[in-house]
Amino acid sequence: MISVNKLSIHFTGTDLFNDVSFIINDKDRIGLVGKNGAGKSTLLKILAKQQEPEKGDIVMTTDQTVGYLPQEMVPDSKKSVFDEALTAFIEALHLEEQIKKLTNSISTRTDYESNSYLDLLHKLTDADERFRLIGGNTMQADTEKILLGLGFMKEDFLRPLTEFSSGWQMRVELAKILLRKPDTILLDEPTNHLDIESIQWLEGFLINYQGAVVLVSHDRAFLDNVTTRTIEITLGKINDYKASYSDYVIQRAERRESQMNAFNNQQKGIDDIEKFIDRFRYKSTKSRQVQSRIKLLEKMDIIEVDGIDKSAIHFKFPPAPHSGKVVVEANDLTKKYDEKIILNKINFAVNKGEKIAFVGKNGEGKTTLSRIIVGDLPYQGECKLGHQVIIGYFAQNQAAMLDGEKTVFETIDDVAVGEIRPKIRAILGGFLFGAEEIDKKAKVLSGGEKSRLALAKLLLTPVNLLVLDEPTNHLDMQSKDILKNALLQFEGTLIVVSHDRDFLQGLTDKVYEFKKRHIREYIGDVYDFLESRKLEDLKQLEINNKNNTSSKNTIGTDNKINWEKKRENEKEKRKITSQIERCEKDITNLETELSNFDDVLMNPSKYKDEFKKDDIYVKYNDIKRKLEKQMSLWEELQILLEEFEEK
Repeated sequence: MISVNKLSIHFTGTDLFNDVSFIINDKDRIGLVGKNGAGKSTLLKILAKQQEPEKGDIVMTTDQTVGYLPQEMVPDSKKSVFDEALTAFIEALHLEEQIKKLTNSISTRTDYESNSYLDLLHKLTDADERFRLIGGNTMQADTEKILLGLGFMKEDFLRPLTEFSSGWQMRVELAKILLRKPDTILLDEPTNHLDIESIQWLEGFLINYQGAVVLVSHDRAFLDNVTTRTIEITLGKINDYKASYSDYVIQRAERRESQMNAFNNQQKGIDDIEKFIDRFRYKSTKSRQVQSRIKLLEKMDIIEVDGIDKSAIHFKFPPAPHSGKVVVEANDLTKKYDEKIILNKINFAVNKGEKIAFVGKNGEGKTTLSRIIVGDLPYQGECKLGHQVIIGYFAQNQAAMLDGEKTVFETIDDVAVGEIRPKIRAILGGFLFGAEEIDKKAKVLSGGEKSRLALAKLLLTPVNLLVLDEPTNHLDMQSKDILKNALLQFEGTLIVVSHDRDFLQGLTDKVYEFKKRHIREYIGDVYDFLESRKLEDLKQLEINNKNNTSSKNTIGTDNKINWEKKRENEKEKRKITSQIERCEKDITNLETELSNFDDVLMNPSKYKDEFKKDDIYVKYNDIKRKLEKQMSLWEELQILLEEFEEK
């Protein structure tokens, strides 16, 4: 257990945390949420003892172990992938070396009755027992399992770590934390370095982990699948919810609505009391009542309403210019780095208006193909753009795309032309660059600020093909939702590389999976793709089991049937959820209409013209009946959804 007591820290003249307290229990699954800059990463650093708070303290037991993965770091190991991962077992490796030395010493001795010989035997026994106790016998197998789960291939194990990108090196750092099995794991944006398959593996690992897990992530699906408790950091305070992220969003809205109702009622009561005091302040017969009410006001605890941080990027893509029917076409496209083939004779065509997701393990060529399409990389074969195609490109590595010596304003001013020029400050303001921030040089911007600046540049030139490579890595939840909404309204063609399942859901209508130097097309969004892949695995299992016994075949068939039932169940659940959302929208509209009619009926003198119409009561009763019908339907759908969730 870790106890955080009255934690306070200031940053640039404001309270990042002010008198914050909470407890992390032994098996908690906590998601830290809040806008960019709210203090999530700072809190993890404090919990990891890498930063000291100005006030307050962190209390944990002396033998408590903590594993911390920061958002960014620069590993400098010269070891191989496997050997570097094995350094997680420092004690076991030391004991292994000690056991070898003791064994060699004993094998050369012949004085079996001497005290020194017996002492060596005792030391060997103790070292061997400790080695087994801390998992020394399984460290090789455990290391292989974790590395494979995080996306490494066996042929990668002996390669020097320096040959891998920073993202893959971060995976090794994550592997070392998981192998150490600390009492508490602290992860800051771990999914930034992982592909969809590795994220799903990590979800399963963390769900079944024996210790506590505290993580920061802007991946809503990842948070929902792993966490059962959400700590919201907002305006220097925290709000603690015993719920996953999606449930927290609902509970936060309900909590604020309840607070607002209580606040309004209290304010009305205060207003009535103040009117009474003002009215009878100078009447001697009412002096006692006046003094009583004054004391009542002085003792009253004023209800506070949780503040909502409304700062988020605001934008809409310009209308897409006309383009030809075929936007991108590739024939026998091949890409090599030296002798290593990344893409091998791939063929595809992207048609006008299509929304396509590139998915697959890191290193399979998603970013490479994106850069080929936008003209950044040479290649063999054919890749051509269609008639009048204008590309807007968001690169994964924004630092390489921005001139670090230019200010935020200069970065936009250099590419803005015509009527856009007078609107530069307004555009930058919509992306949270205020009067002070626009004079910052690009090289001092954070990852999130660079992402926002690159998105702002996309607005300056109307395009009909957007190629976005991991656009959500540094955006908070609210900003991601705004970006997704803007992309849903984008009229042109979209290609997006992303591992964020929640962001991709409903955004794209086609998926290209990158695997073993080729691509494969799937119709539908990312969840349709994931379901197809699992069904494929079952079909493959059937093929492999053709020669097995009939009982095994029966098991395989049963597994397939169970999976298909589960898939249909999930589809039905999504359908019911959509119906519930439409129903709730109808109920809100009907309640608004009814409220308007209530105002008319309660103020006949004000709405004389309305009362002259004979059908006013007919319309009123008709809306009431519709509302009752929708409420009844909503209840039936909720019961049906609960039944599906229990299956």
